[in-house]
Amino acid sequence: MWSRPRPAPLYVLGLLAIAAGVAIGFIGGVFRWLLVQAVIVRDALATWAHTVPFGWILMIAFGVAGAAFAAALVLFSPRSAGSGIQDVEAVHGGRLPLPPPSVIPVRFFGGLASIGSGMVLGREGPTVHMGAALGASAARIARLQDDDVRGLHTSMSGAGLAVAFNAPVGGAVFVLEEVAKTARFRLIVPTVFGVAAAIVCSRIVLGDHPDFAVGHVPDPPLYTLPMFLVFGVVIGLAGALYNWLVLRLVAEHGRMSRVPTPVRAGAVGGLIGILLYADPLMVGGGDAVAQLLLAGRSFALPLLVLYFAVRFVVGPISYAAGTPGGLFAPMLALGALAGTAFGQLVQLLAPQLDTDFLIAMAIVGMSALFAASVRAPLTGIALIIEMTAVTTVTVPMLLAAGAAVVTAMLVKSPPVYDSLREAFLRSHPTTPPPPT
Repeated sequence: MWSRPRPAPLYVLGLLAIAAGVAIGFIGGVFRWLLVQAVIVRDALATWAHTVPFGWILMIAFGVAGAAFAAALVLFSPRSAGSGIQDVEAVHGGRLPLPPPSVIPVRFFGGLASIGSGMVLGREGPTVHMGAALGASAARIARLQDDDVRGLHTSMSGAGLAVAFNAPVGGAVFVLEEVAKTARFRLIVPTVFGVAAAIVCSRIVLGDHPDFAVGHVPDPPLYTLPMFLVFGVVIGLAGALYNWLVLRLVAEHGRMSRVPTPVRAGAVGGLIGILLYADPLMVGGGDAVAQLLLAGRSFALPLLVLYFAVRFVVGPISYAAGTPGGLFAPMLALGALAGTAFGQLVQLLAPQLDTDFLIAMAIVGMSALFAASVRAPLTGIALIIEMTAVTTVTVPMLLAAGAAVVTAMLVKSPPVYDSLREAFLRSHPTTPPPPT
């Protein structure tokens, strides 16, 4: 009589997680390295375009080509569109079958094309999905039972996030807080092994340093703590609006199904090309503008508001185009812009606050907007601490993140990935996959 395979021993899960972690560490590391080179080329091209006649037309063509090519690749693997995090969560919940291996090359090259061309998308979407697919592939090769295959798929999504931001703790917490929303040893053990292996291998490619170079940031004065609570309320409302805009534009994109996807994405790419010609800080994942703010670069308040407004709208427009790319990285840049702008307003009331306070506000803004939108405050705080190597603003981050989450819940704004997952499942009805 046929019998169902027994659950794999814990050490087997750990060994398979290490193997998959090595794979996503090197693949994700190379992916990130190539993105850095793409940004260098893109910025050089934007500078050169100002020296030739009709350079703006060249930049439009550059944006159209990158976005259209990425969208064309997605036609070969439809589940490679967008972030991939909601796909991972649907698979974990048994509402989608495991992703096919084709998502790995499409995520890799499609992400390079879309993010590299300047679309306001994050690198974490492709790396999370590639990591999850590699975990599932390793478990399939080992012929594990269905629950263990899905478990390794879930665990390795955290390794993908860790590689995207060089944040091992953030990647591990992401699995437990956002994807699985539970903690079990059969999930924790492969997650920590997979994340560790992935980070070691990615650092061989990228080097061992935080994503952002930030100097010493002293503890904000105690009398400023109420300001962080107020900021949390403001950023909670901003996060709710951002989620609504993402979902609304995704829905509008779906209603335009008669227009080929590469054509729709190409139109968005043309908009990106115009903005790239105007100011490269308006487009892309947002690392450049966030780094300037975290380094203490001074921007006039109107310019901060302009950058925030443009990226606030163009990010959801880019995401709705359906090319590979996530929401995290652009969200962090938005949070840094919002925090710095709010900090400048606070300085009007307390002129004794200096640049260090603005940097602290930028750091808090990054974690608070993430908490409001994704509804995973611990993941956001862990990510930002690891990305900046700053621990002195932990209490303000906790206050702002808590206020942001409560505010978003009070206005009945659901977590963005929950909403995206449900929208995808409604438009792609499927039955729960059978056991493997």
